[in-house]
Formats: sequence, structure tokens, C-alpha cells
Amino acid sequence: MKTIRLILAGMMLLAGGAMQAQVSVNVNIGVPPPWGPVGFTDVRYYYLPDVEAYYDVHSSVFIYYTGGVWVHRAYLPGMYRNYDLYGGYKVVMRDYHGTTPYKNFKEYKKKYAKGYHGGAQKTIGERPGKGNGVKNTHDGNHENKDKGHGNDYKSGHSNDKGNYHGNEKGTKSDQGHDGGKGKKK
Repeated sequence: MKTIRLILAGMMLLAGGAMQAQVSVNVNIGVPPPWGPVGFTDVRYYYLPDVEAYYDVHSSVFIYYTGGVWVHRAYLPGMYRNYDLYGGYKVVMRDYHGTTPYKNFKEYKKKYAKGYHGGAQKTIGERPGKGNGVKNTHDGNHENKDKGHGNDYKSGHSNDKGNYHGNEKGTKSDQGHDGGKGKKK
């Protein structure tokens, strides 16, 4: 009888230990960047009309067309090294749930031409440097009050003058440095 009690007690301990071992893992893949628009934490892609590129929140990469192919890079091409991600308009792709947001690029390019600005957008975080640096005007446009500061949201990739380093060479799957980002006002 004593043996049966010990076996039952041992089984209960093992069962209790197994229940505690089942840890719930909640991985938050793709935290929106600080320059992303407020209120859209569940969206995977933004379209950036001014640079004709997409941003994949889950992978933290830009997707743009260069050299005849769509590439995924950590940075925008060099010609957009001064593009202001905080001030530039982001089209939130709420209704798209695939892995190739550029599938309807021609439609997006036509509907959201360079310079497109919908309603005013507030960014999730503040612009690096001296505060947010964005002043909303009455028509929803932005003025950059923080000139001279880099807009690098991934630290360590700009020098003190806000210049970015890198090139546009690489393969389709390369996610290394490809120049910078930011819009020069």
C-alpha cells in the first residue's frame, strides 16, 4: 500500500512538472519601426509613395525594384539616403495579406503617386535628434525643423553628419547595407 501511494505521488509530481513545462511562447514578429504610423501594429506592409518602395514590418526590410528585380534590403537605395521616413507618407496596406506586396505595384504607383499625402500621420516614435522635429501645418504637411541630423532608425549606420554608408550592390536575397534612407526637404 505504501508503494502504491509513492507511485501515485510520483505520478502526480511528474504530471504537475509536465504542466509547468508547457510554457507559452508568444513571439512578436515584426515590431513596427518608430517612423511607422500610429495605430497599425497588426499591419505587415507600408507603401512609401515618394520612394516607390514597400516596407515589410515583419522582416524589417524595404522592398524595391532595382536592376530588374524586386529586392529586400535593410536600407533604401543610395539615391534616397536623405529621405525622411518620419515625415514621408506611409500608405498602410491593411487589406494585403500575401508575401509579394509589389504584385499590384502599377496600381499603387498610379493611385499613390510620388508626393501623395493622405491625412496627417503621427509616427510611433520621435525623430532621433532634438525631439520629434516634425511640425504639422494646417494642411497636414510636415516641415523638418531638425535639419542636419540623420534619420537612421538603426543606430550605428550614419556618421555625425547624417550621411549613410553603403552601396546598391548585392543579390536578390542580400539584406545588407544598401545606402541610406530619409527624404531631403
